[in-house]
Amino acid sequence: MSTHDTRIPFHLAFPVRDIAEARAFYGELLGCPEGRSAPQWVDFDFYGHQIVAHLAPDECGHKALSAVDGHDVPVRHFGAILPMDKWQAMADKLVARGTKFVIEPYIRFKGEPGEQATMFFLDPSGNAIEMKSFANLDSLFAV
Repeated sequence: MSTHDTRIPFHLAFPVRDIAEARAFYGELLGCPEGRSAPQWVDFDFYGHQIVAHLAPDECGHKALSAVDGHDVPVRHFGAILPMDKWQAMADKLVARGTKFVIEPYIRFKGEPGEQATMFFLDPSGNAIEMKSFANLDSLFAV
């Protein structure tokens, strides 16, 4: 059994400018089931992890970028590592919906340890999201 088979879920809270926008984006577009909620927050099942969108408009957006593989990657971001077929389906869905990508879907570190499919886009509040996939998940922490 690989170490990634026994990982426990993480919890991430982040700011949004509007709860209804967050529900539409995370629930409808990304397909994350909604959990508990209140007028000021809503949680989602983000591929087995708990993420919570908190109403905090003044805290929204990303600011800093970092150079990675020839691209400017938003420093503050989160996402999921999907099986390749699900990653491709997500990329196709986002392209079909006219998503404006920060970094369009492509293969990063091609031919190197840690080769991965990746894409970056923003939610309506300006939070950066990276969805990625590895052909071999055992190379997740390869150096």
